[in-house]
Amino acid sequence: MPTAAKLMGALAFAMLAFFTAEIAKPHMPESTNFGYMSQVAALVGLACGWMVMGPIAGRGYYRSFGSGMKTAVVTAAWALFVFAFEEMLQQTLRNIYDGPMEAVVDVARLFIEFGAYLLFADMLAVLLIGGGLAGMLTEWAAKRWK
Repeated sequence: MPTAAKLMGALAFAMLAFFTAEIAKPHMPESTNFGYMSQVAALVGLACGWMVMGPIAGRGYYRSFGSGMKTAVVTAAWALFVFAFEEMLQQTLRNIYDGPMEAVVDVARLFIEFGAYLLFADMLAVLLIGGGLAGMLTEWAAKRWK
């Protein structure tokens, strides 16, 4: 059932994911084709904000900060999986893999490779502090429009 907390969580984490993707771009190689990276990250953030943060809002501001950080980490993990899977599909179309199992296993390697870009200090700060603040914003909406 739609609630104000789910809507606010979806919007807050969509914005957080979008800006986190934008901050990641300078850390990546110059030859990287970003395509719709920020928009896809925002879509993942929208879904995670609605499904992860939205239902657990309403338990207090202190807990909402931690829940927001958890939701930000979940959003980052799903976004990394989506990007790794998309890269695997592109490499499959170029006939890089010898078989389907090699392609599936390569998703894990790509996930870890892309995840290394999250280990920069500015990325971690935006992701964790921004996640906590987005969680508190979701909590505010839950209390305001209960």
